Amino acid sequence: QVQLRESGGGSVQPGGSLTLSCAASGFTFSRYGVAWYRQAPGKEREFVAHISILGSNRIYADSVKDRFTISRLDSINTVYLQMNSLKPEDTAVYYCSVVVVSQYWGQGTQVTVSS
Repeated sequence: QVQLRESGGGSVQPGGSLTLSCAASGFTFSRYGVAWYRQAPGKEREFVAHISILGSNRIYADSVKDRFTISRLDSINTVYLQMNSLKPEDTAVYYCSVVVVSQYWGQGTQVTVSS
């Protein structure tokens, strides 16, 4: 079955950096685009970034453009989210997601940006 497992979250100060990883299994990873979403306390889950197959197209939410970079390594079925210049408003649980007939989600990884 489709499984997604996020890792790499943690606590950082404003202006810091983190790299999240999403390890996938249970489907032919190289044939699917993958997205990152996030959900802050008391808010709805929101789109962060998407990477297409082969990494040929990348889309970002306006709030993270020029600060976050999504990438993928098909040889190990993993998608990354490099996050730079982090702000307190980036604090959220971050999820990766893929649509393989249905939409699947990982369990999420917490990112906290605070001084």
